[in-house]
Amino acid sequence: MITTINIKNIGIIDDLSINLNQGFNVLTGETGAGKTLIIGSLGIISGDRFSKEMIRKGENHSYIEACIYMPENESSIDGNIIVSREIYSNGRNLCKINGRLVTVNELKEFMKKIIDIHGQNENQTLLDKSSHIGYLDSFIGEEILRLKTEYRKLYNENQEIIKQLKENYGDDKEKQRKLDLLRYQYNEIEEAKLKLGEEEKLEEQRKLILNSEKIVENLKVCDEVLSESTIDNINVAIRALEKIDDINEYKEKLLQLKNVYYDIQEISRDISSLRQDIYFDDEERDEIEERLNLIYTLKRKYGNTIEEILRYKDELENEIYEIENLEEENIKRRKIQKETEEKMLEIAIRLNKIREREAKILSEKINKELQDLEMKQAKCNVKVKFKDGNCFDKNGLDDVEIMICTNIGAEEKPLYKIASGGEMSRIMLAIKSILNDVDEVPVLIFDEIDTGISGKAAKAVSEKMKNIAKNHQILCVTHLASIAAKGDYNYFISKEVEDNKTRTKIELLDEEKTIKEIARISSGEITDIAIKHARELRMVV
Repeated sequence: MITTINIKNIGIIDDLSINLNQGFNVLTGETGAGKTLIIGSLGIISGDRFSKEMIRKGENHSYIEACIYMPENESSIDGNIIVSREIYSNGRNLCKINGRLVTVNELKEFMKKIIDIHGQNENQTLLDKSSHIGYLDSFIGEEILRLKTEYRKLYNENQEIIKQLKENYGDDKEKQRKLDLLRYQYNEIEEAKLKLGEEEKLEEQRKLILNSEKIVENLKVCDEVLSESTIDNINVAIRALEKIDDINEYKEKLLQLKNVYYDIQEISRDISSLRQDIYFDDEERDEIEERLNLIYTLKRKYGNTIEEILRYKDELENEIYEIENLEEENIKRRKIQKETEEKMLEIAIRLNKIREREAKILSEKINKELQDLEMKQAKCNVKVKFKDGNCFDKNGLDDVEIMICTNIGAEEKPLYKIASGGEMSRIMLAIKSILNDVDEVPVLIFDEIDTGISGKAAKAVSEKMKNIAKNHQILCVTHLASIAAKGDYNYFISKEVEDNKTRTKIELLDEEKTIKEIARISSGEITDIAIKHARELRMVV
């Protein structure tokens, strides 16, 4: 149960603390005083979405805290759990369970086991078809629980096999998709015929091509100068020194000059040869560019160097070989999977028979409750359909949906297609009444679910809620006197203006004030007749 709620800076609520009790807690009060804000705050602390517009004007954050007592909960030694959520205008969220930081999703998962919120248009669980099988199984109880435990064990084992097969390319489509990709990559590298060191050679050739005009021009100048003047002039100098080589001093210089002559001759021939070799056409240039582009493309995909690309090609070859030779191991897994699914099917059939039998009984009980709730023409049908094929889920092969026909002769339809807000509230109450003893969610919150009902229907709703409150803590926001009269604890929500600011107040009413509040919501004003009527309503409790 929730023992205390602390709310700060939500709408017109500045700082509000509410002490709640086990049983039927009724919230009434002025329109716009903050009743729905209180329920909304409980939704926020249960993981609902939060809009920063909800933060009280002038403040930069909101804070909600709930003290919960659950004696059998492992989250706390003494059974007391403190859950809080602090939200800032910049979007920052701080969620805690007993001081431990948790995510919003973790908070939501934790709180859904504690609080179930129902509003006129917010019967989300009942509208969600996937939850209907849970209602039916809860109604059936131990008989189906044992079978489901046995089935779930097999289901989890089967899911693990499916996972292993997928990871081991046991799925034919996945295997073929992977092989196609690997083979494509392998062939792309193989067809390129890459060679170690070729990129560097191509880059050098490319550099020569890009600089060919400059190279040819300067080699030409060098060749012409050496062949036309320099060598001839040196030759003239040599002949001149030969005439005086009998003198030792000049003979040495002659030898030096001849060496220079021969060196320059050799250099001239080399330069002339290089000049003749420098020839590039557009086709050769395009081929080099195309080859380099191919190498760059493969580097982007498969490695930073040709060496890495070739190493990756070897890895691809090995992986292709492994996948093509995994079939033997996968055959063993598929055999185990088939045996497991045969056992699952056997249990699923037994589950189906139990559910079909009990669905009829649950339908009858719901319809009886609806009669009590003044929906005399309504007929609920808990429909169980056995799914074809091996579409196993965690509950077996059954598709369960609560169908309803609200008028005699009308076609039965899913709840979300036909039921109004008031009808949904009563259908939900009917189911909760039937599951009262087995429903494990301890706190039920009803936010104005009485809208659209009155008279006998309202009286019936109040009696059902009173009955549910024997095993659950109920918080109910209501405008109906017949429901308020059933409250074990009645709270009055009001608002006051102080320093030009509106804020919410809450008061736990004593018996006399409770009578006056019932009189107020019954007739709009507190008169002797209204008070007498209120006392009569309380006496019926």
